Amino acid sequence: MKKPTLSVVIIALNEERHIGDVLAAATPLADEIILVDSGSTDRTIEIAKSFNAKVIHQDWLGYGKQKNFAIAQATSDWILSLDGDEIMTPELVAEIGVVLESSRINEFDGFKIPRMLHVGGVPIQHGGFYPDRHLRLFRRGKGKFNDRLVHESVVVDGPVSDLNHALKNMAYENLHEFVQSMENFARLSAKQRLLNGAGWWHTSTINELIHPGWTFLYRYFARLGFLDGSLGLQLQLAYSDYVRNKIKYLREIKK
Repeated sequence: MKKPTLSVVIIALNEERHIGDVLAAATPLADEIILVDSGSTDRTIEIAKSFNAKVIHQDWLGYGKQKNFAIAQATSDWILSLDGDEIMTPELVAEIGVVLESSRINEFDGFKIPRMLHVGGVPIQHGGFYPDRHLRLFRRGKGKFNDRLVHESVVVDGPVSDLNHALKNMAYENLHEFVQSMENFARLSAKQRLLNGAGWWHTSTINELIHPGWTFLYRYFARLGFLDGSLGLQLQLAYSDYVRNKIKYLREIKK
């Protein structure tokens, strides 16, 4: 059986902090690497070209549309979609290599990959942040991202399986960056919920009083977020604020 080819596609904006490590991990697997940049002013493009990546400029279209644009540039049999701060572990690289050469590649049209959030280089292993599986490896022509404003995901027309080893999500250098990102996500999520037809409950005072607290208790205790120490506590408090802000911003939009 001929080994299928693989395109690694990446969207990026000012990712010089991690893009070298992202590309170094991907290079042994990839038959081509495509980086779609939306206007970096740092060394992202220079670093990408040093890894022989094909760099294409595209003004920002939104998360899902930008990733679909990147997918459309790929020419290989399979596509691995990454963000500019997602680094494959050596174990994941090896696992994907084995899958590409095995019969599993004929049985499925997509594979979900677990992600492990890192904040300031510290892995967050509990509280709902891991395994955080996302469908990122899929047969070309079988998958595309939905058009959600935030928390976009791949929809695959066919059977899907899971991989065991993780992507390292290196998006946040510190807690402050995480909080800022949650603020942005809350505003986008509120807009998305409005588009989805939010009902009275989504903006109700009762929901605002109950939902954030319940989310914290569930993630911190039932999902063992306390095992991530003081950073885990701070992250769960920030996530609870994110839930509260989604409700608040949706109410503001509807008014």
